[in-house]
Amino acid sequence: MSNLAADALSTVEAYHEAWTSGDVDRALSYVSDDVRCFAPDEDVTTKDDWREYLSSFVPMLTGAPEHTRMTDGDRVALWYFPQTAATVTTLASELFTVRGGQIVEIRLAFDRLGYVPREQQPA
Repeated sequence: MSNLAADALSTVEAYHEAWTSGDVDRALSYVSDDVRCFAPDEDVTTKDDWREYLSSFVPMLTGAPEHTRMTDGDRVALWYFPQTAATVTTLASELFTVRGGQIVEIRLAFDRLGYVPREQQPA
């Protein structure tokens, strides 16, 4: 693995460990102030939006076992299972771009319906 890929992976691992353990402030210390965010919620585009997004989700989190990861230069992809009272099997994926030790882009994808309790899901 190149130094660039190793550094990017190290940054993303530190970020991921921080937010999944409940420390949103520490997680965001790895995120650039001018980060570009892409999430299923189209209103989440800036670092402040991301802070609010994570802060609302983290209290529901009961675990986040990793499925796999990949690196390609300054890009890192993580696949994991963010567990809540509603689900333990809904897969999430994030693609990060890291520059200068900071995450400059986050692309999050997951099945939103997977987080809706079964009894509230559409038929």
